[in-house]
Amino acid sequence: MVKTMNVFTLTRALVDIESITGNEARVGDFVLQELLALTGKFGGKAERIEVEPDRCNVLACFGDPAVTLSTHLDTVPPFFPSREDDTDIWGRGACDVKGIIAAMICAAAALLEDGVRNFALLFVVGEERDSAGAYFAGKHPCGSRFIINGEPTGNRLALGSKGALRYELNATGRMAHSAYPELGESAILKLLDALERIRGIQLPIDEVLGPCTLNIGLLSGGRAPNVIPDAASAVLMFRLVGDADPLRTAVRLAAGEDAKANEILCIPALRLGSLPGFETTVVAYTTDIPAFGGNWGQPFLIGPGTIHVAHTSEERVPKKQLLEAVEIYARLVRQLLASGAN
Repeated sequence: MVKTMNVFTLTRALVDIESITGNEARVGDFVLQELLALTGKFGGKAERIEVEPDRCNVLACFGDPAVTLSTHLDTVPPFFPSREDDTDIWGRGACDVKGIIAAMICAAAALLEDGVRNFALLFVVGEERDSAGAYFAGKHPCGSRFIINGEPTGNRLALGSKGALRYELNATGRMAHSAYPELGESAILKLLDALERIRGIQLPIDEVLGPCTLNIGLLSGGRAPNVIPDAASAVLMFRLVGDADPLRTAVRLAAGEDAKANEILCIPALRLGSLPGFETTVVAYTTDIPAFGGNWGQPFLIGPGTIHVAHTSEERVPKKQLLEAVEIYARLVRQLLASGAN
């Protein structure tokens, strides 16, 4: 057998390496060593690919890759280490996505032991912020015809995922002493008025992806309780279920003269493929898939765990689903290799 950890031990080892976005170097080095153990026994090539200084994707190819298993290396803050009980492994990144990395590596080991080749593993930086690693990889494809992206879906193939449209709203005013508000112009009040109108936008509903939603995630402004504020800002995100253009127009009109709406990010909503014999679901979050630009092949989205505990202090992944994921990833690679050969 190849000298690698079992999926539980490997998951905990990965969780215990802090890899908040921008600090992926240590976990990338660890993953590379695991992949070098596979290439040392079975041949192939494993390498770091620099995306930015001190930030590298990790790629391993076995033969001529037609299928790629891929997920990201980074996590959201704050870091907290692993623990486990009878049913789950806990810790930052347990389900998003350290357990998925472990399951993919273990699936690759099992496939190679059985003589299966012509697949790759790709682990990228930056998904939790701007998909920097996936955008870079999208410009440097390896010829893969299918990409299996790992995110927590409860081990069901996602038929689609919502997109994201992020805005920063900026309002400006004029400072004055708060005892004489008529001498100033409150940027915060302007911002609140604009946000109230934006909250009133009628958002679309898709029959597969469900409703478009809005989150006002950040608010800032003002200088002191006794100063009329001259600046205020908000960051908001829509979860897209269709074309972003009508929503862009609605946001611009709703912001009006009170605030300037600056688009920061747009990731389109996706419809994804299904395969015979796999349960399906729909997810509301975004992934690296759009950033690959279709250059790594037809995308599929699946992984153990639930997004409902990702990014929380209760993050965990069921051990049963980790074991299932190893089998699922191996089965998917086999099935897609067979379909690509026809």
